[in-house]
Amino acid sequence: MKTILLIHGLWVTPRSWEKFKTRYEARGYNVLAPAWPGITGEVEDMQRDPSAFAATGIAEVVAHYEKIIRALPAPPIIIGHSFGGLITQLLADRGLASAAVAIDSVPPKGIYVLPFSTYEALTPALINPFNAKSTYLFPFARWHRVFANTLPEAEARAAYAEQAIAAPGKAIFQAALSNVTPASLATVNFKNPTRAPLLVIGGEKDVIMPAALSRKIYAEHRASPSITAYKEFPSRSHYLIAEKGWEEVADYALTWAGSPSGSIT
Repeated sequence: MKTILLIHGLWVTPRSWEKFKTRYEARGYNVLAPAWPGITGEVEDMQRDPSAFAATGIAEVVAHYEKIIRALPAPPIIIGHSFGGLITQLLADRGLASAAVAIDSVPPKGIYVLPFSTYEALTPALINPFNAKSTYLFPFARWHRVFANTLPEAEARAAYAEQAIAAPGKAIFQAALSNVTPASLATVNFKNPTRAPLLVIGGEKDVIMPAALSRKIYAEHRASPSITAYKEFPSRSHYLIAEKGWEEVADYALTWAGSPSGSIT
Protein backbone atom coordinates (compact mmCIF):
# COMPACT_ATOMS: atom_id res chain seq x y z
CA MET A 1 0.00 0.00 0.00
CA LYS A 2 1.42 3.38 -1.02
CA THR A 3 1.98 5.87 1.79
CA ILE A 4 1.20 9.59 1.69
CA LEU A 5 2.84 11.82 4.29
CA LEU A 6 1.03 15.11 4.96
CA ILE A 7 3.03 17.89 6.63
CA HIS A 8 1.15 20.82 8.08
CA GLY A 9 2.34 24.39 8.40
CA LEU A 10 2.54 27.05 11.09
CA TRP A 11 -0.50 28.27 13.02
CA VAL A 12 -2.32 24.97 12.49
CA THR A 13 -2.02 21.29 13.46
CA PRO A 14 -2.65 17.98 11.63
CA ARG A 15 -6.34 18.80 12.01
CA SER A 16 -5.89 21.04 8.96
CA TRP A 17 -5.40 17.85 6.90
CA GLU A 18 -8.51 16.00 8.08
CA LYS A 19 -10.34 16.40 4.77
CA PHE A 20 -7.35 15.38 2.66
CA LYS A 21 -6.59 12.43 4.94
CA THR A 22 -10.11 11.04 4.79
CA ARG A 23 -10.27 11.46 1.02
CA TYR A 24 -6.93 9.77 0.39
CA GLU A 25 -7.65 6.90 2.79
CA ALA A 26 -10.93 6.25 0.96
CA ARG A 27 -8.81 5.72 -2.14
CA GLY A 28 -6.78 3.02 -0.47
CA TYR A 29 -3.68 4.92 0.61
CA ASN A 30 -1.90 4.66 3.93
CA VAL A 31 -2.02 8.30 5.05
CA LEU A 32 0.16 9.72 7.80
CA ALA A 33 -0.35 13.23 9.16
CA PRO A 34 1.92 13.53 12.20
CA ALA A 35 2.11 16.69 14.25
CA TRP A 36 5.27 18.77 14.48
CA PRO A 37 7.41 18.00 17.53
CA GLY A 38 6.29 20.18 20.40
CA ILE A 39 2.61 19.92 19.59
CA THR A 40 1.02 18.08 22.45
CA GLY A 41 -2.60 17.06 22.37
CA GLU A 42 -5.30 18.66 20.27
CA VAL A 43 -5.79 22.20 19.02
CA GLU A 44 -7.63 23.13 22.19
CA ASP A 45 -4.69 21.96 24.31
CA MET A 46 -2.25 24.06 22.29
CA GLN A 47 -4.57 27.06 22.50
CA ARG A 48 -4.43 26.82 26.29
CA ASP A 49 -0.66 26.35 26.52
CA PRO A 50 1.65 26.51 23.48
CA SER A 51 4.85 26.80 25.54
CA ALA A 52 6.11 23.31 24.60
CA PHE A 53 6.17 24.48 20.98
CA ALA A 54 8.49 27.46 21.52
CA ALA A 55 11.80 25.65 20.91
CA THR A 56 10.75 24.00 17.65
CA GLY A 57 12.66 25.02 14.56
CA ILE A 58 13.55 23.68 11.13
CA ALA A 59 16.11 21.13 12.38
CA GLU A 60 13.71 19.60 14.86
CA VAL A 61 10.89 19.36 12.33
CA VAL A 62 13.01 17.90 9.53
CA ALA A 63 14.59 15.33 11.88
CA HIS A 64 11.13 14.38 13.17
CA TYR A 65 9.71 13.68 9.72
CA GLU A 66 12.91 12.06 8.44
CA LYS A 67 12.74 9.53 11.28
CA ILE A 68 9.14 8.72 10.36
CA ILE A 69 9.99 8.29 6.68
CA ARG A 70 13.02 6.08 7.29
CA ALA A 71 10.81 3.68 9.26
CA LEU A 72 8.63 3.18 6.17
CA PRO A 73 9.31 0.39 3.65
CA ALA A 74 9.61 2.93 0.79
CA PRO A 75 9.75 6.71 0.34
CA PRO A 76 6.24 8.18 0.49
CA ILE A 77 4.46 10.83 -1.52
CA ILE A 78 5.02 13.95 0.59
CA ILE A 79 2.50 16.78 0.49
CA GLY A 80 3.21 19.87 2.58
CA HIS A 81 1.33 23.11 3.13
CA SER A 82 2.91 26.50 3.88
CA PHE A 83 5.89 25.90 6.19
CA GLY A 84 5.19 22.22 5.58
CA GLY A 85 5.90 22.97 1.91
CA LEU A 86 9.39 24.11 2.84
CA ILE A 87 9.90 20.97 4.95
CA THR A 88 8.66 18.91 1.99
CA GLN A 89 11.30 20.47 -0.28
CA LEU A 90 14.05 19.81 2.30
CA LEU A 91 13.02 16.16 2.63
CA ALA A 92 12.77 15.70 -1.14
CA ASP A 93 16.25 17.21 -1.47
CA ARG A 94 17.48 14.44 0.85
CA GLY A 95 15.99 11.74 -1.36
CA LEU A 96 13.19 10.87 1.05
CA ALA A 97 10.18 11.31 -1.27
CA SER A 98 8.82 9.34 -4.21
CA ALA A 99 7.03 12.51 -5.29
CA ALA A 100 6.59 15.85 -3.55
CA VAL A 101 3.92 18.54 -3.55
CA ALA A 102 4.56 21.94 -1.95
CA ILE A 103 1.33 23.94 -1.47
CA ASP A 104 1.50 27.70 -0.81
CA SER A 105 5.03 27.08 0.38
CA VAL A 106 7.38 29.14 2.49
CA PRO A 107 10.39 29.80 0.24
CA PRO A 108 13.75 28.09 0.74
CA LYS A 109 16.88 30.20 1.05
CA GLY A 110 17.81 31.88 -2.22
CA ILE A 111 14.61 33.69 -3.12
CA TYR A 112 15.58 37.22 -2.22
CA VAL A 113 12.72 39.42 -3.28
CA LEU A 114 9.52 38.46 -1.51
CA PRO A 115 6.12 40.00 -2.24
CA PHE A 116 5.31 42.99 -0.04
CA SER A 117 2.25 41.23 1.35
CA THR A 118 4.48 38.49 2.78
CA TYR A 119 6.62 41.01 4.67
CA GLU A 120 3.54 42.91 5.82
CA ALA A 121 1.76 39.75 7.00
CA LEU A 122 4.73 38.57 9.08
CA THR A 123 5.80 41.94 10.50
CA PRO A 124 3.87 41.56 13.79
CA ALA A 125 5.64 38.27 14.47
CA LEU A 126 9.07 39.54 13.47
CA ILE A 127 9.04 43.02 14.93
CA ASN A 128 9.55 41.73 18.47
CA PRO A 129 12.86 39.79 18.75
CA PHE A 130 11.64 38.13 21.96
CA ASN A 131 9.17 36.20 19.78
CA ALA A 132 12.14 34.18 18.50
CA LYS A 133 12.20 32.29 21.79
CA SER A 134 8.47 32.20 22.30
CA THR A 135 5.35 31.62 20.24
CA TYR A 136 3.21 33.98 18.24
CA LEU A 137 -0.50 33.76 17.44
CA PHE A 138 -2.14 35.94 14.82
CA PRO A 139 -5.14 37.72 16.31
CA PHE A 140 -8.31 36.77 14.45
CA ALA A 141 -8.57 39.89 12.28
CA ARG A 142 -5.05 39.43 10.87
CA TRP A 143 -5.44 35.66 10.54
CA HIS A 144 -8.58 36.25 8.52
CA ARG A 145 -6.90 38.86 6.32
CA VAL A 146 -3.64 37.04 5.57
CA PHE A 147 -4.51 33.37 6.04
CA ALA A 148 -8.15 32.81 5.08
CA ASN A 149 -9.13 35.99 3.27
CA THR A 150 -11.58 34.34 0.85
CA LEU A 151 -13.79 33.07 3.68
CA PRO A 152 -16.82 35.03 4.92
CA GLU A 153 -16.15 36.38 8.42
CA ALA A 154 -18.45 33.94 10.20
CA GLU A 155 -16.87 30.99 8.43
CA ALA A 156 -13.40 32.35 9.15
CA ARG A 157 -14.21 32.76 12.86
CA ALA A 158 -15.31 29.13 13.02
CA ALA A 159 -12.13 28.00 11.24
CA TYR A 160 -9.97 30.12 13.57
CA ALA A 161 -11.58 28.59 16.65
CA GLU A 162 -11.20 25.09 15.26
CA GLN A 163 -7.74 25.33 13.71
CA ALA A 164 -5.57 28.22 14.87
CA ILE A 165 -2.71 27.81 17.35
CA ALA A 166 0.36 29.87 18.15
CA ALA A 167 3.45 29.22 16.02
CA PRO A 168 7.03 28.82 17.28
CA GLY A 169 8.98 32.02 16.74
CA LYS A 170 12.17 30.01 16.22
CA ALA A 171 10.83 28.53 12.98
CA ILE A 172 9.40 31.87 11.81
CA PHE A 173 12.70 33.70 12.34
CA GLN A 174 14.79 30.90 10.78
CA ALA A 175 12.78 31.07 7.57
CA ALA A 176 12.52 34.86 7.50
CA LEU A 177 16.26 35.34 8.01
CA SER A 178 17.45 32.47 5.82
CA ASN A 179 18.99 34.73 3.18
CA VAL A 180 21.25 36.42 5.73
CA THR A 181 22.04 33.27 7.71
CA PRO A 182 25.18 31.34 6.69
CA ALA A 183 24.46 27.61 6.36
CA SER A 184 20.78 28.31 6.78
CA LEU A 185 18.70 25.24 7.56
CA ALA A 186 16.25 26.42 4.89
CA THR A 187 18.77 25.68 2.15
CA VAL A 188 17.70 23.47 -0.75
CA ASN A 189 19.89 22.37 -3.63
CA PHE A 190 17.78 23.69 -6.48
CA LYS A 191 20.04 21.87 -8.97
CA ASN A 192 19.74 18.46 -7.30
CA PRO A 193 19.62 16.01 -10.24
CA THR A 194 18.24 13.16 -8.14
CA ARG A 195 15.37 15.00 -6.49
CA ALA A 196 11.94 13.36 -6.73
CA PRO A 197 9.35 14.98 -9.02
CA LEU A 198 8.09 18.19 -7.43
CA LEU A 199 4.79 20.00 -7.93
CA VAL A 200 4.48 23.55 -6.61
CA ILE A 201 0.91 24.74 -6.02
CA GLY A 202 -0.10 28.38 -5.53
CA GLY A 203 -3.35 30.09 -4.63
CA GLU A 204 -4.34 33.17 -6.63
CA LYS A 205 -5.67 35.08 -3.59
CA ASP A 206 -3.04 33.93 -1.09
CA VAL A 207 -1.82 36.94 0.89
CA ILE A 208 0.91 35.58 3.15
CA MET A 209 2.54 33.32 0.49
CA PRO A 210 1.21 34.79 -2.77
CA ALA A 211 1.08 32.91 -6.04
CA ALA A 212 3.91 35.10 -7.35
CA LEU A 213 6.12 33.61 -4.63
CA SER A 214 5.08 30.06 -5.52
CA ARG A 215 5.99 30.78 -9.14
CA LYS A 216 9.45 31.93 -8.00
CA ILE A 217 9.93 28.70 -6.04
CA TYR A 218 8.93 26.73 -9.12
CA ALA A 219 11.32 28.73 -11.30
CA GLU A 220 14.27 28.07 -8.95
CA HIS A 221 13.61 24.34 -8.90
CA ARG A 222 13.63 24.22 -12.68
CA ALA A 223 17.43 24.41 -12.40
CA SER A 224 17.18 20.68 -11.64
CA PRO A 225 16.74 18.17 -14.49
CA SER A 226 14.15 16.41 -12.32
CA ILE A 227 10.46 16.82 -13.15
CA THR A 228 9.12 20.10 -11.82
CA ALA A 229 5.64 21.51 -12.33
CA TYR A 230 3.44 24.37 -11.23
CA LYS A 231 -0.29 24.63 -10.72
CA GLU A 232 -2.22 27.72 -9.63
CA PHE A 233 -5.77 27.58 -8.30
CA PRO A 234 -7.87 30.69 -8.94
CA SER A 235 -9.74 32.48 -6.15
CA ARG A 236 -8.01 30.50 -3.38
CA SER A 237 -6.46 31.83 -0.20
CA HIS A 238 -3.66 30.39 1.93
CA TYR A 239 -6.37 28.20 3.45
CA LEU A 240 -6.93 26.35 0.17
CA ILE A 241 -6.47 22.93 1.74
CA ALA A 242 -9.67 23.36 3.74
CA GLU A 243 -11.72 26.15 2.13
CA LYS A 244 -14.45 25.61 -0.46
CA GLY A 245 -13.04 23.67 -3.41
CA TRP A 246 -10.39 21.85 -1.37
CA GLU A 247 -11.36 18.60 -3.14
CA GLU A 248 -10.03 19.96 -6.42
CA VAL A 249 -6.68 20.75 -4.80
CA ALA A 250 -6.46 17.35 -3.09
CA ASP A 251 -7.33 15.43 -6.25
CA TYR A 252 -4.97 17.42 -8.45
CA ALA A 253 -2.05 16.90 -6.04
CA LEU A 254 -2.58 13.15 -5.78
CA THR A 255 -3.26 12.61 -9.48
CA TRP A 256 -0.11 14.50 -10.36
CA ALA A 257 1.98 12.66 -7.76
CA GLY A 258 0.78 9.37 -9.21
CA SER A 259 1.93 10.32 -12.70
CA PRO A 260 4.22 13.36 -12.56
CA SER A 261 4.78 15.59 -15.55
CA GLY A 262 6.54 18.90 -16.01
CA SER A 263 3.64 20.88 -17.33
CA ILE A 264 2.68 24.39 -16.29
CA THR A 265 -1.02 25.08 -15.85
